[in-house]
Amino acid sequence: MALSIDLADPKTRPAAKSEAVIGAGLVSQASEEKPSLIGLSREGLAEALGAIGVAEKQQRMRVAQLWHWLYVRGVSDFSQMANVSRDLREKLDAAYTIARPEIVTEQVSVDGTRKWVLRFPPKGAGRPVEIETVYIPEEGRGTLCVSSQVGCTLTCTFCHTGTQRLVRNLTADEIVGQILLARDRLGDFPDAATPAGAIVPSEGRLVSNVVMMGMGEPLYNFDNVKQALAVASDGEGLSLSKRRITLSTSGVVPEIARTGEEMGVMLAISLHAVNDELRNELVPINKKYPLKALLDACRAYPGLSNARRITFEYVMLKDVNDRMEDARELVRLLKGIPAKINLIPFNPWPGSAYECSDWDQIERFADYVNQAGYASPIRTPRGRDIFAACGQLKSESERMRKTDRMKLEAASA
Repeated sequence: MALSIDLADPKTRPAAKSEAVIGAGLVSQASEEKPSLIGLSREGLAEALGAIGVAEKQQRMRVAQLWHWLYVRGVSDFSQMANVSRDLREKLDAAYTIARPEIVTEQVSVDGTRKWVLRFPPKGAGRPVEIETVYIPEEGRGTLCVSSQVGCTLTCTFCHTGTQRLVRNLTADEIVGQILLARDRLGDFPDAATPAGAIVPSEGRLVSNVVMMGMGEPLYNFDNVKQALAVASDGEGLSLSKRRITLSTSGVVPEIARTGEEMGVMLAISLHAVNDELRNELVPINKKYPLKALLDACRAYPGLSNARRITFEYVMLKDVNDRMEDARELVRLLKGIPAKINLIPFNPWPGSAYECSDWDQIERFADYVNQAGYASPIRTPRGRDIFAACGQLKSESERMRKTDRMKLEAASA
């Protein structure tokens, strides 16, 4: 039986209106919309310090202190920064925030998968927005599935998120904030305690891998994703190896080379079909960037090698894309690309027109691809009971009409 904690329900939340301390993390109600220091580069932090009067000659030292407290110690309140003067802590607190996203609900699947519904300020959307973040524990690693947008523009027909309109992009601090919150809630910072009974890796870091596979298309939010992943992979902070960060795209071809050059992370392609006619239906962006253009961009991906393979994701849809001729064509299409092929049993959601392929057919498909020389693991469905599995994420946030947004903003002014 899945565990669900509704932190937006007054019966289950502490009475304080502005913030609630939940376990090791701090949950904030929009933090009065002060700008966040989370997700800034070192140069950005220096500018923020200069804006509150920190002398230029002190900025480098202060930036190093802040970076350590934010990303090594994982503090969420300026008062916890023990080696920063009280006067500076007060100035920082008055001008900025380092609070975590607000947790609306936290659900724990029977298999240990955790899903958080997180709330962020409107930032032009007209009302607060919500996204979903998922933690998947495995024997040797813990993978955090991070969202990059509220909603999605791509309308992939098999994906629940695709049924939700795009509301807005997430900012760099909101993307990094998902990682910090997950590490808080799992006890993955120094001196923090892992929740009793939590299913986590038996040793090492609890959040060891990050996949940009949550809500949204990361390459339609390139700059914010790039900045967030630079912070996440910085060796003096969160220190996630770029080989343990994977960005998944549905095929925004013009940004693929930039991803390799400017981010340097592992690439995953949401493929799902072996011909343009079917992919146009399943992944409509294919009409703009068809398979040949997509695969040419993959072959030219910077740093591509047998040690840095591209992962091709292929959702198994019964009687749609799971025939053996599809398997043969998949192998032909990917010839010459160092690749791994993730076969994903379709995860059902209300109103979907698709069914998952029969398990024996998935295994036959995988065997053929394996024998052709490609690793083709079948992704074990995780978190299905809490709608946390691949393709099941969707928040309740919807874009307000401009007239309604203007009325709301005028009323609250």
